Amino acid sequence: MSIYQKFCHETLDEQGNVTAFRLDYPDSFNFAYDVVDAVAAETPDKRAMVWCNTENEEHIFTFRDIREQSNRAANVFRAAGLKRGDRVMVILRRHYEYWFVAMALHKLGITMIPATHMLTVSDLRYRLKTARVDALVCTPLAEVPQRVLEALEGQDMGCKLWSVQQDVAGFQNLTAQMAGASGELPRQETSVSDPMLLYFTSGTTGDPKGVIHDFSYPLAHIVTAKYWHGCEDGGLHFAVAETGWAKASWGKLYGQWLVGSAVMVCDFDNFDPKQLTSIINRYGVTSFCAPPTVYRYLVRKGIPAMPSLRQATTAGEMLSPQIFRRFTEKTGIPLREGYGQTETTLLMANFAGRTPVEGSMGRPSPFYRIALQGRDGREVPAGQVGEVVILPPETGRQPGIFCGYLDNDRQYTRVWRGGVYHTGDAASRDEQGNYWFQGRFDDIIKTGGFRVGPDEVEHVLMEHPAVRECSVIGVPDTLRGQAIKAVVVLASGLAPSRELEMEIKDSCNKSLAEYKWIRMVEFVDAMPKTISGKIRKAELRNAAAH
Repeated sequence: MSIYQKFCHETLDEQGNVTAFRLDYPDSFNFAYDVVDAVAAETPDKRAMVWCNTENEEHIFTFRDIREQSNRAANVFRAAGLKRGDRVMVILRRHYEYWFVAMALHKLGITMIPATHMLTVSDLRYRLKTARVDALVCTPLAEVPQRVLEALEGQDMGCKLWSVQQDVAGFQNLTAQMAGASGELPRQETSVSDPMLLYFTSGTTGDPKGVIHDFSYPLAHIVTAKYWHGCEDGGLHFAVAETGWAKASWGKLYGQWLVGSAVMVCDFDNFDPKQLTSIINRYGVTSFCAPPTVYRYLVRKGIPAMPSLRQATTAGEMLSPQIFRRFTEKTGIPLREGYGQTETTLLMANFAGRTPVEGSMGRPSPFYRIALQGRDGREVPAGQVGEVVILPPETGRQPGIFCGYLDNDRQYTRVWRGGVYHTGDAASRDEQGNYWFQGRFDDIIKTGGFRVGPDEVEHVLMEHPAVRECSVIGVPDTLRGQAIKAVVVLASGLAPSRELEMEIKDSCNKSLAEYKWIRMVEFVDAMPKTISGKIRKAELRNAAAH
């Protein structure tokens, strides 16, 4: 029996597809003790992580290794005075120390704040001050320590600082301290309702929000790993994500270890498609998850045979139907899209065992009660656009949904208005029960009395060979209220021209209902984006209005 089965009840149909799923766990549940240490006690030599870097260094860590190293890190933190309820920011890229530190903080009941190494000084200053961070652990690379010190100047926070692997001025060397610490740790008291993770969203408007998850969060990722990623006991899952983003929690840690799969980690600076496929083949990766950008590169550069790979998933941005088809034709593996938020775990997906529907978000997770509602709070019928909302469970609480915004009860109350959680995302549902993403609910374009989701027009645009990247917005129009405008980054080697504008517009409009027609096209060199790569539509709308 896989360890995840200790904490959940699954109902499967005759084909093995999950139809119902609920969790059952004690109030003291702690992933680090009850999963990692429990697996280490039962099967100490079971593979937990395969790690490599671009300098040809590699390590294979067992669950016994993770238990021992996390205990050492926890003892270092305890000796420094860190305690349950404190907050520690972790900026460790894809260094294997991330997994040791994460488990150590969980064991002590300390809230971990993962952050990307790409943050600027002002980004760091905002997060450190807003979260009132008690300590920080970071990479010695990419000038991160120097930016941290600059961000802390004048803050008078008393923030304890560690770096890993080498001595850095102003920082303690966690690696050296761990070497001299005990590998044993008595279980510390924690509660499942304690704050475990604090992620800052990369919101497209306003300052980043601090999203808080409690200790039940890892269990909600059982569905993510088992039924979407297709992870398997004894397998090896490779997710292309840096540890500063919530996607790393989805694909590099919790769900995978719960279902018995090891995680594949490659510590690299720059993405190289040949490097990724080489790793898949060298180490025998069985399941792979990456954003559409990675699949676009793979298709463009050529996909070699990958005999060990059995599952492939994607999320995070729009996937071109052309890429979907070409990847599947080349590998025989259907790409399965999924959808969720930093505030949640996996909400919808093309689940393993079912034929994926090209371009669709898939179907709701059996773990959540999901509906589409209009602005009046009523459920919208199939074929119409509504906001994705999560209804509370009929009994008990709902793990997997965040438990609060940092110091912002008003915002938390607002997203829970009407007794349901409002995702802010718009979607439609077809007669077969498949959901189709339409963009942010506030980005819906109202044109000529019709409501148009930007995503449905963007899908058509992305089919055009001249379009490398696009975003669709509504702009003021005296006749229609709003007109549909396409902002386009051209494919390499192409130059903007009136002729190309007309050709793109006419070609795409042939595939769109008349009320969805693109009325204008603007060519840009690059899209305004958040640090995580989300296009800032509000910025595009503001630019169009001036």
